[in-house]
Amino acid sequence: MCRPASPGTPLTPLSSCRAAQYACTLLGYTLQKNGASNEVITTIKQLEAHLSLGRKLFRLGNSVDALESAKRAIHLSDVVLRLCITVSHLNRAMYFACDNILWLGKSGLSKEMDQEKWSQRSFRWGLLHHLQRYYLFSLIMNLTRDFYEIKLLMEKEAANQRSSSKSPAAEDGAVSRRFGARQQTLALQLHLMLHVLRANPPLLLDVVKNACDIFIPLDKLGLYKTNPGVVGLCGLTSSILGILTILHPWLKLKP
Repeated sequence: MCRPASPGTPLTPLSSCRAAQYACTLLGYTLQKNGASNEVITTIKQLEAHLSLGRKLFRLGNSVDALESAKRAIHLSDVVLRLCITVSHLNRAMYFACDNILWLGKSGLSKEMDQEKWSQRSFRWGLLHHLQRYYLFSLIMNLTRDFYEIKLLMEKEAANQRSSSKSPAAEDGAVSRRFGARQQTLALQLHLMLHVLRANPPLLLDVVKNACDIFIPLDKLGLYKTNPGVVGLCGLTSSILGILTILHPWLKLKP
């Protein structure tokens, strides 16, 4: 059952900028594939670049927030959750730190920034590479945490079903005869996982969001090359899901 959004839950400029940036990425790729003029494509790319720079501005100070979140996660009682969430937040802190350095270099506001070093293309690409690696590892930790939570919930649901008087023995026997023991196990596990995800919308949204996000650093690092259309679609989808968790805080996975 859907719960109403908390009153006075505003959209942050960061979430709006992210959605708009990836919408521009997707739109630019689509228009280019359909033969739009170079002038239109250039305008969209410029808008995308401005939105990206705006996001960097709004992310200033997020490293401190990520470190504070890591400090809170250390006290979680579950060892796996404690490890995954803490490491994820630490990588996010490093990601935001690299991102802040990039913003200072591009904006030219830092007088202490070595402009000669900044002008070197290899330095900028090295910083971008580290930034994407931190982002990727943070997402890997997030997905590990998601699948761990799914595993716990599946075990709990399976135990509840075994203790229930409504045992589907006849149905299971029919499945077993039709597909064999291994296929039966896989089918039951898949059905159980889907049931768990349907019953836990915050977990489902987090899995989809992280799964979409992970294609972005994989593409940037060249580990799994796609195209700007896929990156734009994944980024836009995860941004919309992130906006949903802001409008409806109960959809945000905790802790």
